[in-house]
Amino acid sequence: MRAGTSLAALALTCAVVAGGGGPSHASAAPGVSMADVDAAARALGNRKADAVRLARVLLAQPSPAQVLHVRVDGVGTHEVAGLIVSGQKFHRRLDPQAFTAEVVSLVERTFAASTVEEVDVWAIVPLPYVKQQPVNGEYLHATDRIVYGTTASRSEADVAARLRRGTDVFWDPAWRRSLEAGQGAASARGQS
Repeated sequence: MRAGTSLAALALTCAVVAGGGGPSHASAAPGVSMADVDAAARALGNRKADAVRLARVLLAQPSPAQVLHVRVDGVGTHEVAGLIVSGQKFHRRLDPQAFTAEVVSLVERTFAASTVEEVDVWAIVPLPYVKQQPVNGEYLHATDRIVYGTTASRSEADVAARLRRGTDVFWDPAWRRSLEAGQGAASARGQS
């Protein structure tokens, strides 16, 4: 959010966008850019202002894998970031090595743009829709599943090398095979 932009203007813009007014109604309030609105809409956690700042940095550069949520949580002086990335509809073909490179880039950019001590990265894919499953309340069923997960610590000597080796990284075997087979590229065609 730019200096001088009121939180009320940002909240009003987010409410308009979240209300599903569509592209014709999703213009930003005066003094608030769509980048600020997008960052605010994807930011989560008990350190939301830090999450918005980090989201603005991560979303400023187009990524092959869409960053869905940027979370920053903290206790005292300790902060941890959580990045949720889409595991489908990539903007270009991503095989396992290219996906790993994307994760390394996100981790490095997160450490460069924030003071977090740790970055957790998850990739998710939606579960098939079942018509009769509850979507809220105590009988709520999951709507997506984690297909990739890892944690990187700022104090770690060479995070990038560890991630490239696949040490302490969760890969859903079927999802990884789909990346190896190039199926991620097929779902990305026609997507922006």
